[in-house]
Amino acid sequence: MSTEYILAIDCGTQSIRAMLVDPQGNIVHKKRMPIEPYFSTRPGWAEQHADHYWENLCAACQGLWEESPVPKEAVIAVALTTQRATVVCVDKEGRPLRPAIVWLDQRRTTGLRPIGGLIGLGFKLVGMAEAVAWAQAEAEVNWIRTHEPDVWARTHKYLFLSGYLTYRLTGRFVDSVGCQVGYVPFDYKAMRWCRPGDWKWQAFPVERENLPELVPPAQPLGQITPQASEATGIPQGLSLIAAAADKACEVLG
Repeated sequence: MSTEYILAIDCGTQSIRAMLVDPQGNIVHKKRMPIEPYFSTRPGWAEQHADHYWENLCAACQGLWEESPVPKEAVIAVALTTQRATVVCVDKEGRPLRPAIVWLDQRRTTGLRPIGGLIGLGFKLVGMAEAVAWAQAEAEVNWIRTHEPDVWARTHKYLFLSGYLTYRLTGRFVDSVGCQVGYVPFDYKAMRWCRPGDWKWQAFPVERENLPELVPPAQPLGQITPQASEATGIPQGLSLIAAAADKACEVLG
């Protein structure tokens, strides 16, 4: 039996799985915790409390340690993947300000100002204005800014679920480049936040300071904090490694 393992955590739509993986990529043990995919207070809405994901992540890890023949001391690093495009607004202490908007959500925002200036004119000339307007209406940030301005005013960081769980594990507002799939001002060719002046800052109006730091796949995001170690059983100080994208996925990129 190998003496070194990776703890892989996968937060999906229907369950959270904690898995021990050996150097050959074999899953030697896993623990699965079913979760409620979402709740809906209005037709077309799909939301879930961010802490629901965290609590079940902790339960999956603790259950893994209880059942696995592999001791936790044999784990040398942690990797995290999550469902894509589920967004969480948090305050300066990392506390969620509203339920997460799940990727299945169908709400739209109407009456938004179209992209202006020469860029907006260019979209009209090439027949892209309707596609850009559709993306603006789909963007969760536009809905929150329009319908919950008090929440947006208190939002310190606008995160995908991967960024929120990374914060809970490491205490840092940081996320993997490979997890930036959704309506945010991300440059899918350069693999970074868009440069100032890019049209996506108008379409998806988030201030750069409200977005997390990005880390390339396979690089460290941070270390497991004492608080996260106590909650999950993951040894304190282990590195959390940035995930890679499952496949190339571009939103008007």
